[in-house]
Formats: sequence, structure tokens, C-alpha cells
Amino acid sequence: MFTRRIGIDLGTTNTVVFAPKKGFVINEPTIVALNLPDNSVLAVGKEAKEMIGRTPGDIAAYRPLKDGVVADYYITRAMLKYFINRAIGDFNVFKPDVVISVPAGITATERRAVMNAAVEAGAKRAYVVREPLLAALGAGITINSSSGNMIINIGGGTSEVAVISLGGIVSWSSLRVAGNKFDEAIIGYVKKKYSISIGEQSAEAIKIAVGSALPLKNKLEFQFRGRNLITGLPKDLVITSNEVAECLNPLLIDIASSVQAVFNETPPELVADIMEKGIILSGGSSQLRNADEFFKRFLGVQTYMAEDPILCVAKGSGMVLEHLDVYKRALLNKN
Repeated sequence: MFTRRIGIDLGTTNTVVFAPKKGFVINEPTIVALNLPDNSVLAVGKEAKEMIGRTPGDIAAYRPLKDGVVADYYITRAMLKYFINRAIGDFNVFKPDVVISVPAGITATERRAVMNAAVEAGAKRAYVVREPLLAALGAGITINSSSGNMIINIGGGTSEVAVISLGGIVSWSSLRVAGNKFDEAIIGYVKKKYSISIGEQSAEAIKIAVGSALPLKNKLEFQFRGRNLITGLPKDLVITSNEVAECLNPLLIDIASSVQAVFNETPPELVADIMEKGIILSGGSSQLRNADEFFKRFLGVQTYMAEDPILCVAKGSGMVLEHLDVYKRALLNKN
């Protein structure tokens, strides 16, 4: 069976690939490992992620996207080629049409870079769709309704907030504060409070194991290992969920403030719809414990977690693929 269309949730942290009739065929980190002497690709995805912080001088692991947009064109193209070939098979002579998610705040130049990279990587045609629309589709929101819906999509590089009505985005905000900033905040907190240096993977492990948007009555604990900045020796420490909540609080307030700003730009009729129906949370970093309760308390609006929040954008791309002719005019930018 030839796969002629694929959808790609091209995230700063993770890339999810959807193929019609096959479902989710790839869900891997957006990381590429290069052999520096000849600039060749050594590994992509999970294998490359395992190399972060462990590579010798002639190998480097890169994240080709920064804050949701292409930071390194060559590496992004190589990564897309790898994912497209895996999705359609190396011996498939038919190039696929590819739908790719991009942040709501992407510029025309950044959008063109994504489309060109996809075409050079093996796509027949590349279409880009703004992330909040795909996330809303994947979360089960009827985007063509005249009623207003709000979605907060918190990914690895960006937090996208959008009010959607009649198939389009009425008001939106794209904030470059999300999962990667959460990791950086944990690294900074541990360094400042305990004089311990940890890497990205340790910070992510802490976030997943005990991360919370609000303090918990029954604190969770997680043991980790880092390097003592005073002695230079390894040291074991225990961090609690309430400490993580403390260090992430300023970033979550930034995201909630951007939601407030979107409300200020939204017509009153649509605000009334959102007050009645609530806000939907999606994206991998929205899975932080009590994130929905945090936004409910801060905004005074009921907030719900989407089903499989990390897969919402990819699900949305699948829905666009199945009805490409319907969505082509309204949602897509064709290359």
C-alpha cells in the first residue's frame, strides 16, 4: 500500500508523524546527531537524544528547531527526510503530500523555510497549518461552528493560545515559554538552591516524575544525581513536587497572562461562549500535574485537559489529510 499523504507535528521537542489508515507511525524527539568531520547524519530521534550530554568532540547532538521554528535549515531538512522515508518506506516511488504544523506566530520567511525543507526532503507538495487549528481539530473541537472555542497548546518551544470560530483564528498569542523553559527553570533552581549542576535530561526526568503546576498536599519526591559545583564530585539529592511548582510558577503566570491578553482582544460574544464551554488544554507540556486547575484558578474559567494532549496536533493533521480538498482553501498555505 502506498502512502501518498502524511501529517507531521513538527515540534521543538517531539515530532509525531501520522499516516492515513496507519495512524501514528512515528513519535520521536526532534533531535539530530551529526558527525562533525564530514557533517553527516549519525542518528535521528530517540537514538540521537540518548547522545545529548554524552558525545565526544567529533559528534554533536542538535535540536534543529528553536521556539517552534527552523533554527538550522540543513539539519531540519535531513531530519524531515528521515521521518518521511520512514513513514512512506524507502522504496516508495510516489512522493507524498505533507501537512506540517507551524506556530501561530510564524513569519512568512519561517513558513517558507519549513515548506522548502519538506519539499527538498522528499515531499511532492508541502502545506503548513497553524498549530492551534490542528490542536483544536485533534481535541474534538468543531472549528467551523460560529460558537467561540479557546485552546491553549503548550508544547516544547511555544505556548499557543487561540480563540477559534467559523474555521479561523479570531485572536491569538504565541509565547516562547513552554516545556524547554520549564526544564531550564528546574536546572537554574537546582543550581541556585543546592549548588548542583544537572543536564537537560535530568531536568526533564524531574519535570515528568514530580512536576506540578500547584503545590500538592501529599508531596511527591524524586531522587536525582548531579555534579556538586563546590567539590566537583557527583552527589545524590531529593527534590519535591512543591519545589518544582515553586520554580515553574513564574513561567505558568506568563502563559496565563498571555491568555488574559487574548481574552482582551476577543469579541464579547465569543468570550461568553468560552465562559460557558471552558478552555481546552493540549500539548505535551500541558500534562504537568494540576495545569488545568492552575488556569482555572488564575482565569476564573473552567479548564479541561484534551484526550491524549501530546497527540492533538498530529490527530488534527490526520483530519486535514482525510479531507484535504475541504481544508486546502481555508487552512493551508500551499507551496
